[in-house]
Amino acid sequence: MQVSVENTSALERRMTIGVPAERIETEVNKRLQQTARKAKIPGFRPGKVPMSVIRQRYEDGARQEALGDLIQATFYEAVVEQKLNPAGAPSVEPKTFEKGKDLEYVATFEVFPEFSVAGFESVSVERLSADVADSDLDNMLEILRKQNVRFEVADRAAENEDQLNIDFVGKIDGEAFAGGSATGTQLVLGSGRMIPGFEEGLVGAKAGEERVLNLTFPEDYQNLELAGKTAEFTVTVNTVSAPTLPELNEAFFNQFGIKETGIEGFRTEVRKNMERELRQAIKSKVKNQVMDGLLAANPIDVPKALLENEVNRLRVQAVQQFGGNIKPDQLPAELFEEQAKRRVELGLIVAEVVKQFDLKPDEARVRELIQEMASAYQEPEQVVAWYYKNEQQMNEVRSVVLEEQVVDTVLQKASVTDKAVSYEEAVKPVEAPQAD
Repeated sequence: MQVSVENTSALERRMTIGVPAERIETEVNKRLQQTARKAKIPGFRPGKVPMSVIRQRYEDGARQEALGDLIQATFYEAVVEQKLNPAGAPSVEPKTFEKGKDLEYVATFEVFPEFSVAGFESVSVERLSADVADSDLDNMLEILRKQNVRFEVADRAAENEDQLNIDFVGKIDGEAFAGGSATGTQLVLGSGRMIPGFEEGLVGAKAGEERVLNLTFPEDYQNLELAGKTAEFTVTVNTVSAPTLPELNEAFFNQFGIKETGIEGFRTEVRKNMERELRQAIKSKVKNQVMDGLLAANPIDVPKALLENEVNRLRVQAVQQFGGNIKPDQLPAELFEEQAKRRVELGLIVAEVVKQFDLKPDEARVRELIQEMASAYQEPEQVVAWYYKNEQQMNEVRSVVLEEQVVDTVLQKASVTDKAVSYEEAVKPVEAPQAD
């Protein structure tokens, strides 16, 4: 077998492979002999069909099958011989494909980039620390109460945070427009659900009252046909309902499946959940800074095949998350390219760090992480046992732990500044940069 390789770009390789005719004929004959043993042809007993008849009937199919298998096998042999690491399936173009002659074909493919991860010292990380104060716990209890608020009809004027049942008709230049009307809609004043001025314009209204609101849609409104336009909304208030927060009692505690009884037991369980959320938030922010630093210090070329695969994976996830009667490939690829590129780059960089430092998942940390996740459930022991019985789930946890070990490896050389902050600041999500 003859092999020659041409570098057509930083990652693309054009490999020409020649396969001797003798090897092709050997494979063809092997398949014909297998066919002869089981072929059923009228006038001949099974296994007694002359090879000339077998060849006449089946040679073309056997040859096509042999050539397909040989291309697959010799491509693998060639990349091993040339010490290449393909990043995707090759595009194969036959150059000679005639009976009795050597097979020559060209395989074009991308390889994984070869690089060493460096620049750990240039990575800057601000590592937050925080505690769950009693005031933070009190705030969380109020949030939980508000999430379970009940509304009761009130015979008074509407106030902020009241829930109104309304009918409304919206018109632009005297004409109703699509999506501008509704009946029996429940609206909590102050929720920010409607365009600016709508909810504010209903404060003070009573049941049975009609109000006319002249409002302007924001310039950046999602429906471009309405953006910046002035509309008149005629709103009829059907009912006004006041919010009633639930009492912190056993009935309320039972909604959360907490076994502990009494207010102190409930506070203890909520604090545990907050502390778990706090640890995860701090860990996530450190990890994101480390990954950003590694990306900045290690610019690499990304194989198109890996990028396309990741875009397709994100498309599928988007369809699964948001639903709709669309196929993943109907979503524009450019919507996902930036995120896909980052994920592929980080995957390659993290894998290289693992290789450079010969990292292996720390099984003690694996068990610790599983116990941490299980602690959020009512029967943590059963959850731990379930993980250890599912190899796929265990491998996913090991991957998370291995990534944490990569972060720890970088932190040993990175510039790390510790900063004490409040609980709210520590758990607050980092805002993504706005696109132009």
